[in-house]
Amino acid sequence: MTELLLLVGTRKGLFIGRRNNGGPWEFGGPHFNAQAVYAAAVDRRGPVPRILVGGDSSHWGPSVFTSDDLGATWQEPARPAVRFPGDTGASLERVWQLHPAGPEAPDVVYAGTEPAALFRSADRGESFELVRPLWEHPSRRDWAPGGGGEGLHTVLTDPADPGALTVAVSAAGVFRSTDGGAAWSPSNSGVSAVFLPDPQPEFGQCVHKLARDAGDPRRLYLQNHWGVYRSDDGGRAWTDIGAGLPSDFGFAVAAHPHRPDTAYVFPLNADSDRVPAGHRCRVFRTSDAGATWEPLTSGLPSGDHYGTVLRDAMCTDDADPAGVYFGNRNGELYASADDGDSWRLLAEHLPDVLCVRAAVIGH
Repeated sequence: MTELLLLVGTRKGLFIGRRNNGGPWEFGGPHFNAQAVYAAAVDRRGPVPRILVGGDSSHWGPSVFTSDDLGATWQEPARPAVRFPGDTGASLERVWQLHPAGPEAPDVVYAGTEPAALFRSADRGESFELVRPLWEHPSRRDWAPGGGGEGLHTVLTDPADPGALTVAVSAAGVFRSTDGGAAWSPSNSGVSAVFLPDPQPEFGQCVHKLARDAGDPRRLYLQNHWGVYRSDDGGRAWTDIGAGLPSDFGFAVAAHPHRPDTAYVFPLNADSDRVPAGHRCRVFRTSDAGATWEPLTSGLPSGDHYGTVLRDAMCTDDADPAGVYFGNRNGELYASADDGDSWRLLAEHLPDVLCVRAAVIGH
């Protein structure tokens, strides 16, 4: 039996979809009603899948919840799982990202937050500790928030190198560690910051999202605030691959789970006009690491469309063929079961979609 799990975080709660053996999708929710859910993850490394959710209650504040029964029940620690130590003078605004590490670290989960910081859990997300070397990086005093705040919104671990960590901060750029987080360096060479006096700074880029290639763990894709880029050396240097797209502004980028050199973006018109490029609902796919791009439109709306896809609102599962999913600020949720070749509407009239995560949880 093959079962797919789909987590849809919205401005007003989490919706959970399940699909068995290619049958119809069944959705439940909202969980955490009236809470904004910016972060969700599926951790399949334990005896049962664990769902992790970053909730953002306007009354109780931000928290991290876990479920080991696919959302039937939820646990929240009595002591906040993610909190800044008193000597930092900071308080948690939001959990932007939850990222289970690889099988080499079966209990480790990373959290990215606002204010921009990285936290590490050694107990599968029940408690977290601040990764101080990044928090205390000398460049921090010059970090500035992007339009959505100063958030550490992407965490990548390297399946080929347990000591390698890559994170992205809006608007400070990409930072890399090769020693498990003990030391960090900016990694933005080649990424433009058109809004700064120096358009090629060491840091200060407004990176919107990163994704890792399925074939080569050193190959990364980056959607910037203006610019789509590729790195072939783990983020040390970046090459512009935006040619062929109707716009190189956007938020989301996702990599195919099996096909090397294959990634997806959702272009928007401009930073001053954040709607789909040309007012058309189109996902663009590259199958040659950004040398060319093709629009994927079969099953998507053909008329004028204004649904913006945010940075964490597009993802892939690891089925074969792969599922590709995206949600937008119109409250629409779309899915492809054939690598993006064709699409169908799974849900509409949802609250503003903030994040989407999918995984195969049964075979």
